[in-house]
Amino acid sequence: MSIEKHDLHHEFPEFHDEIHDLKMNDAHFARLFNEYHDVNKEVIRIEEGVENTTDEYLEQRKFKRLNLKDNLFVMLKKQKAKA
Repeated sequence: MSIEKHDLHHEFPEFHDEIHDLKMNDAHFARLFNEYHDVNKEVIRIEEGVENTTDEYLEQRKFKRLNLKDNLFVMLKKQKAKA
């Protein structure tokens, strides 16, 4: 089974510059970015069978990842609109 990539650079390649700028200059974005990647890594480990957990926990982590991605996307769109 192939695990789909969900890191932000794969999810939003059109925001490459904005991701970099916000990571360097916006502490809130950087914190959410790091949290997103931590949750994403955890989901991947579970999906690959490296970690065992309940289906309910996995779904909660996927929901958390989606929520973080939505928040980051809003910030990226605002940053791109400024340019």
